[in-house]
Amino acid sequence: MTTHGSCLCGAVRFVFEEAAGPFEICHCNRCRKLSGAQGMPAISVLSNGYRMTQGRELITSYSAPILYGPPAYQSQFCSKCGSPLPTPDPGEESVEIPAGLLDDDPRWLPDKHIFTEFVPSWDRISDDLPQYDMKRLILHREARVLPDDFELRTHYDDVQGT
Repeated sequence: MTTHGSCLCGAVRFVFEEAAGPFEICHCNRCRKLSGAQGMPAISVLSNGYRMTQGRELITSYSAPILYGPPAYQSQFCSKCGSPLPTPDPGEESVEIPAGLLDDDPRWLPDKHIFTEFVPSWDRISDDLPQYDMKRLILHREARVLPDDFELRTHYDDVQGT
């Protein structure tokens, strides 16, 4: 089943054939800044069934400073309306799509909250989805334990000396 998506002004459009999951609500400070909300729901879809159908020339990219190591956090957005967008040319097996861009029901529901240590003090997670802070998420995704002296960084930290 084809799922359609678009930006706010409709100038950039895309489709995908299959959601692969996960469908996470990210509370990291970068996703919160990008979305302008307390978290950004995003669904992973298979790259081989995803394509931009309109407006590729309107996509602008931004590379945030590296916090821990390459690659840099990348965001794309529509140069007309500012909506966050998926990458037009995914180089990985899957691509992450901000769920608010979907014009159709992807037939998936969010499965977890991630980077929950960044949930702002004015917000409360009120559903029963599992909650993963960074240490638990790394253990879950990569089967590795972060060291005890691991320091959480935010996009405000001047890690590049600039």
